[in-house]
Amino acid sequence: MAFKALVLEEKDGKVASSIQSLEEDRLPAGDVTIDVGYSTLNYKDGLVLGGIGRLVRTYPHVPGIDLAGSVVQSSNPAWRAGDAVILTGWRVGELHWGGYAQKARVKGDWLVRRPEALSAKDAMALGTAGLTAMLCVMALEEGGLKAGDGEVLVTGANGGVGGVAIAVLARLGHTVVAATRRKELADHLKSLGAASVIDPGEVGAPAGRPLGSERWAGVVDAVGGAPLAAALTAVRYGRAVAACGNAAGNEFATTVLPFILRGVRLIGIDSVACPNYRRARAWARLAAEMPKDALARLTETVGLAALPDLGKRIIKGETRGRIVVDVNA
Repeated sequence: MAFKALVLEEKDGKVASSIQSLEEDRLPAGDVTIDVGYSTLNYKDGLVLGGIGRLVRTYPHVPGIDLAGSVVQSSNPAWRAGDAVILTGWRVGELHWGGYAQKARVKGDWLVRRPEALSAKDAMALGTAGLTAMLCVMALEEGGLKAGDGEVLVTGANGGVGGVAIAVLARLGHTVVAATRRKELADHLKSLGAASVIDPGEVGAPAGRPLGSERWAGVVDAVGGAPLAAALTAVRYGRAVAACGNAAGNEFATTVLPFILRGVRLIGIDSVACPNYRRARAWARLAAEMPKDALARLTETVGLAALPDLGKRIIKGETRGRIVVDVNA
C-alpha cells in the first residue's frame, strides 16, 4: 500500500525535499513496521533538512528523528500489532529512514512503549527535546538537587529542551531562572513556570573572571559555548550542570577552578543512545510530571509541507517551543 513521505534527494551537492507517494517495499530493513501518527521538528532535523553537517550519507532519504504511532507488523517478540510506541534517537532520521512519513520500518530494540497518559500527539509535543530535558532533570536530582534548594538555571529557554525543562522543574517545586536573548518571550516563559528571565550575559562571572558569586543550585544547559562556560562560574558548591546542547558552539573556554574549588560537576546528557530502561523511566516521568496546559502552550502543529521552511527557521533560532508534525495532514 502506498504512503506519503517527505523525501530528501541530493543533486550536485545540494539537498532538496519533496512530498512523494512511496510503496512499502521502499522501506528500509527492520523487524517492526509502524503506522506513524505524528513526528516533530528538532534542531537536528533542521540540519538534516538543510543538508548541513553530513548527518545523512545516503539519498534518497526520509528524515525525522522522532515518531509516535502503532505497530502494524512485527517479527520482534517484544512487539505485536496494535502496540502504541515511541521512537527517538538511535540515529533514525539520519542513518535510517525516519518519521516524516505515514509508515516506518525500524528495529524493535529502538522502541519504547508509549505511556497510557500520553497521546501520540502529546508524545511528539515532547519528543527528543522533552526526553532530553527529563534526562537532564533526572541527572540533577541524582546529583542531589531537591525542591527548595535555590535557583535552577535553564539556558536556551526559548527552545524545546528549555521549555520542557522549565515546566517540569517548576512543577517539581524549583525556582527556575530562564536565560534567553529573546526578551519578547519573557511572558511566555513565565507562563511555563519561570520565576524570572535573564539575558545569557547575566548567567555568570564577567568575561575574564574564572569564578563569580555562587548562585545556581543546578543548571540545565541546552546551548553549550560561552553560556555554558559562564554558568559554570556561578554554580554553588557541590552542585551540577547537565549539558545537552551545542547551538551556541561546540567549544567553550573555562578553567578548572569551578571543579577543584567548588566541586562542581559537569554531566553530559545524551538521548541518542540512552539505554531503553532509562528512556522508559524518563517517559513515565514526563507522563506524570509535564503539565498538560504548559505542553499545549509550548506546541504548534504543522503538516509535512511546512517542514522545509521551518527547518531553516529552527537553525536560525526563530522558532519557539515545540513543533509537532501531523504526517497525515
